[in-house]
Amino acid sequence: MSDHAVLYQAAAHCLSYPDAEFRELLPQLTAAAPQLESFLAHAAAADPSELAAHYVQVFDFKNRHSLYLSWWRDGDTRRRGMALVRFKEVYREHGMEFTGEELPDFLPAVLEFSAHAGPVLLEEHRPGLELLRLALTDFGTPYAPVLDAVCATLPGPSPKDRAEAQALARSGPPREDVGLEPFALIGEH
Repeated sequence: MSDHAVLYQAAAHCLSYPDAEFRELLPQLTAAAPQLESFLAHAAAADPSELAAHYVQVFDFKNRHSLYLSWWRDGDTRRRGMALVRFKEVYREHGMEFTGEELPDFLPAVLEFSAHAGPVLLEEHRPGLELLRLALTDFGTPYAPVLDAVCATLPGPSPKDRAEAQALARSGPPREDVGLEPFALIGEH
């Protein structure tokens, strides 16, 4: 496994609900991913019920801290359904079938996928990742350094502020726009 793969796998655990299994993994995660040291030290020192309550406060009650990557681009619109299909297609293209309880764009699932297949989906959804990173930093949560570490593995510098991240989102990765072009040909001879 590459260094980034180990980081992605560790970050997937850090961004999942902090249950008893997570607590058992803390020593291994700390040894494997020194980039996550500040969060892992916080998690190890925190009372388990307080850490769980903080996770719920940060991620379950605020869309502006959404761990669902397609939400950052498509919000709660019908377009999001097609984005979720795209996630599943990318999983299949890399020989994996998504069978999780969460949606396929759930960041911990995407990080696990990236640990095995590379950061294709992370790069494709970098604007959303960066906006999440900035939102967590602004909120002052110990989860922010986890996103800092993940974003630092992606090509190019991270945006310094929300305006730069929104500009990145607007320019974003090239996407094919499918429209009504073939219908313009009907009746034209």
